[in-house]
Amino acid sequence: MAEKTKILIIGGTGYIGKFIVEASTKVGHPTFVLVRERTVSDPEKSKLIESFRGSGVTVLYGDIYDHESLLRAIKQVDIVISTVGTEQLADQVRIIKAIKEAGNVKRFLPSEFGMDADRLHAVEPAASIFRIKAKIRRAIEAEGIPYTYISSNVFAGHFLPNLMQENATVPPRDKVTILGDGNPKAVFVQEDDIATYTIKAAEDPRTLNKILYIRPPSNVLSFNEIVSLWERKIGKTLEKSYVLEDQLLKIIQESPIPRKFVLSFSHPLLVKGEASNFEIEACFGVEASELYPEVKYTTVDEYLHQFL
Repeated sequence: MAEKTKILIIGGTGYIGKFIVEASTKVGHPTFVLVRERTVSDPEKSKLIESFRGSGVTVLYGDIYDHESLLRAIKQVDIVISTVGTEQLADQVRIIKAIKEAGNVKRFLPSEFGMDADRLHAVEPAASIFRIKAKIRRAIEAEGIPYTYISSNVFAGHFLPNLMQENATVPPRDKVTILGDGNPKAVFVQEDDIATYTIKAAEDPRTLNKILYIRPPSNVLSFNEIVSLWERKIGKTLEKSYVLEDQLLKIIQESPIPRKFVLSFSHPLLVKGEASNFEIEACFGVEASELYPEVKYTTVDEYLHQFL
């Protein structure tokens, strides 16, 4: 029996990272997580690290800013997946350098997990984030490192629990504010499913040097369609107000962080429809639910049911 591919996850204690660690262990990959020693002093992260160990994960202490520890970790594995947060995106050049030096890595998946950085037009501060992601892509390609980029679109957990309503923790029952006219289609994917598709793609020859778009057909929906779905579930019509594009751009300009940050990402997604307004062509990408029809992904309809 062929030996399972060894996977290193950098940023495994972060938001999407922990789902990817779990997905990797679930299918039996020898899974390694690079953890900063100071992370252990955070009670919540410490608990998570212990749960990793309980699942058979090898915890390696190190840091992307410590080249030797990073290189040691990379030399032990076949595939490197980065799930580092926004503040560390640009510093993935350090991971690229270590992968190039190690010479043993069969695939690198940089921290993407959103819309396709090469195919959208964002305003600040989102524009700067997408520029960094695109720059990391070019650096990987320039070094000739085998890659897969994961375009997972919207984390369901960031949008669906409150339908993007400010200061709300559950979907609305009376009034709803819709960004734009509510008609452009976006793509909403549960985090578990993103992780499952990511691990499947990590060693799939069909995704080598391609973008994996996670676009499950039942989850390609407009803001208006999601509101209608929710209205049918609660048996009630919500009072709707719309924040049209010009108004939204003004709000983004005037808003403090983190609201400015969230709304600047919402603009290309919900107002411009840039997660779904292009065809996926074989020369640059593949679609996850087509490649892996065996994955029973969670639909938006199923996800919303938990809030009844």
